[in-house]
Amino acid sequence: MKTGINPSDLAGKKPLNFGKWISNVILTLSTLFFIFPFYWIITGAFKKQTTATAIPPEWFPVHPTLQNWSDLFKNAVWRWTFNSFFISFCEMAAVCLVAALAGYVLAKKSFPGRKIIFTMFVAAMALPKQVILVPLFTMLADFGWVNTYRGLILPAIGWPFGVFLMKQFSQTIPAEVIEASKIDGCSEVRMFSTIILPLLTPALGALAIFTFIGSWNDYFSQLIMTRSTSMMTLPMGIATLQGEYTTNYGVMMAGAALASVPMIAIFLTFQKAFTQGITMGAVKG
Repeated sequence: MKTGINPSDLAGKKPLNFGKWISNVILTLSTLFFIFPFYWIITGAFKKQTTATAIPPEWFPVHPTLQNWSDLFKNAVWRWTFNSFFISFCEMAAVCLVAALAGYVLAKKSFPGRKIIFTMFVAAMALPKQVILVPLFTMLADFGWVNTYRGLILPAIGWPFGVFLMKQFSQTIPAEVIEASKIDGCSEVRMFSTIILPLLTPALGALAIFTFIGSWNDYFSQLIMTRSTSMMTLPMGIATLQGEYTTNYGVMMAGAALASVPMIAIFLTFQKAFTQGITMGAVKG
């Protein structure tokens, strides 16, 4: 009769990793914590006014209603949505193009003052937008660009963070690729458009997400630069639904849910490029 444990029986068994188990629990709880506000907005969009503000809260709409959505679309929601899409998309495209050009030049071209210019871009990242808002508004007013698409889009094109991100990522491009394209007779324009831009795709995806979401949620600048209802963006329009004495929170939650859909769609579209851009572009100094 044999006693004890055969070592071969334990060969295929792995010891319990408590550290990994605790990490999974923490990550799961953190995920639920950050998802809960979005869940509350979605469910609140289908609740009646009395239910949306009830104490104790109703965690799931027992009697869902579409009245909030009907009341929401009685306003100029489609115009606000178009403004938000147009402004955010134009800013995203312009910032990605300008930042890619500037970042590539700062990373791969040698010229006097290159380091000073890059230092100025890095220093500008620490400057709050509110500091330059008054002189910026004065300048746009002199141009006659207040309450126009130009006044909302053009000031955001030279985003310092975009130049910084693209410069860091451009440093990962091998110099041999650039030299080989020059030997083959590529012009600077053709080399940048056919060789450099495809290599910058991961960083451009990350920058596109940052720019679109930042522009979509830039309530403060849009509040200062707009004057008419027809120029309002979706976040601004939703804010106007709040009354002075009473507020229909169900309608506001419906508007917030509608405003969150484009940001989620943009993130899911560029998610892979976003992850690659952040992890690869951050390893070069």
